[in-house]
Amino acid sequence: MNDFTDPRSPLPEWILDAYDILCTHSLTSADGEDVPSVPRERAFEVLCSTDELTLEPEDADYALTRLLERGYLYEVDGELRVTIPDH
Repeated sequence: MNDFTDPRSPLPEWILDAYDILCTHSLTSADGEDVPSVPRERAFEVLCSTDELTLEPEDADYALTRLLERGYLYEVDGELRVTIPDH
């Protein structure tokens, strides 16, 4: 469900589900920082292989692109990192 207090633009539920999957199954702290991250290729593999959501490769790529475009994730040297909004 989209949170109206969240400053990020709303996304379809299935893309938010993909984001939740990435946050709970594949993200680790990057280089000793407190910012959760995952290599983009690993994120793609997780989304294509999870039983929680059925995605074709094109759908997984689209979901990652939309999450990046809408600021849910950002990319640094091939690592996808979680953007933590200020509340």
